[in-house]
Amino acid sequence: MKKFQDSKDKMTKRIILFLAIVLFVYSIFQLEIMPDRILKSWERSQHLLFGMIPPTLDEPIDIAGAALESLQVAVMGTLFGVIFSVILACFAARNLAPHWTISYAVKGFAAFVRAVPALIWAILFIIAVGLGPTPGILALAVNSIGMLVKVYAEAIEEIDKGVIEAIKATGGSQFQVIMQGVLPTIMSAFISWSVFRFDVNIRYAAVLGIVGAGGIGWELVRASRVMAYDQVLGVTLVIFGMIISMEFLTRYLKKRSDVVSAKAAS
Repeated sequence: MKKFQDSKDKMTKRIILFLAIVLFVYSIFQLEIMPDRILKSWERSQHLLFGMIPPTLDEPIDIAGAALESLQVAVMGTLFGVIFSVILACFAARNLAPHWTISYAVKGFAAFVRAVPALIWAILFIIAVGLGPTPGILALAVNSIGMLVKVYAEAIEEIDKGVIEAIKATGGSQFQVIMQGVLPTIMSAFISWSVFRFDVNIRYAAVLGIVGAGGIGWELVRASRVMAYDQVLGVTLVIFGMIISMEFLTRYLKKRSDVVSAKAAS
């Protein structure tokens, strides 16, 4: 019996490997990924690379203003996302929702919002409210809700039932349960996920301008349209520096939140 099972497992693995190879080869021909095409692109690539060096910034003040605008978009988008996510998470968590159908409905809404990329939301909001930083803020806020509602609700559902029942037993209202029992308990997870989402939104905000949602991404598009490749590299390096700086900031905030949480626990 064991030999038959082992033989069956080997045959299954071979079939899967064979199908994977067939799919890989088919994809290469279907997508026209040919070596000669890649080799022929070398001349254009050289022109692009040589045009990028040295990187320049013709209007550094405008670039700095655009970078600051991207940062503001990330901060505002994260702030609105966190506020609405906390409210919705209280309805998404099974141990706080008035009815299980509401919990599933809110979680379904969050899953739908999470499935749509931030760039798509930005395009939709640009159609609705026009160009500028406003659609970028709304896009990041909505995209943040999709993720944060899920993780906040999971954190709330892991709370010890005794904490909630104790507050209710003393006559506490639902609002008091949330403010005195839920939020203090999940504060560590709340801060960690909020900081992480801010880090993600910094990256999104840097490129949302590509579709017209304001920020430094628009400067990148503007330079690429006139084929000023040296400026493209210059703006790209500014984006890189901005993201790296925010990376260190978010790490610092995360460490500080861990220290505060550890002191509160002790």
